[in-house]
Amino acid sequence: MILELKNVFKNYYRGKTEIPVLNDINLSVEEGEYLAIMGPSGSGKTTLMNLIGCLDTPSAGEHLLNGRKINELDDNALADIRNREIGFVFQNFHLLPKMNALDNVALPLLYAGVSQKERRERAAEALKAVGLEERVQFFPNQLSGGQCQRVAIARAMVTNPKLLLADEPTGALDTASGDQIMEIFRELSDKGMTIIMITHELAVAERADKICRILDGRLLIPENEGVTAREEE
Repeated sequence: MILELKNVFKNYYRGKTEIPVLNDINLSVEEGEYLAIMGPSGSGKTTLMNLIGCLDTPSAGEHLLNGRKINELDDNALADIRNREIGFVFQNFHLLPKMNALDNVALPLLYAGVSQKERRERAAEALKAVGLEERVQFFPNQLSGGQCQRVAIARAMVTNPKLLLADEPTGALDTASGDQIMEIFRELSDKGMTIIMITHELAVAERADKICRILDGRLLIPENEGVTAREEE
């Protein structure tokens, strides 16, 4: 089991007022699983993604990643996990505008202390894997939205993470570009990568192997939990 959330709660405070966001979340994800989590705005799905990605910690409950208790780790250990074990893909790409595609992809390796030669080699391979080997010297403003998202996926892949988290990865793209991104995710899943994707679009969620829904901070696990989205079709 790569990820386990056990009786997880998350509350925020506005002044002295406690605001519950996640309520008794229980989730288990096996290595190699491709999971979509659907929910409307305000449902808690982004907060849940932040917890899974070690960007935040629960107010109560237990978070295990590869068997380690994330709740017990300090900020430096969490930063190391985010850099080495988790790849992030965001709706708005978060590429650095003054870096070309190659340097954007290589950035996590710089933080990991990898040599310049190896960084550039691995970044070039990651860009080739998403079909952008001819765009390595292009800057974000020279690329289409779909190409920017492919650069972001290459950046997420370059550290060979155990877990890929995607937050509305097609939200800023047209239909054709979104389909290309979902095809890349399918290829990564078929190669054994664990993917958790947040989306509010059913057509996107159905590209995953399993769908869970979140509403008002509660995660709704389908009764036919062992049945994949593909089989339901």
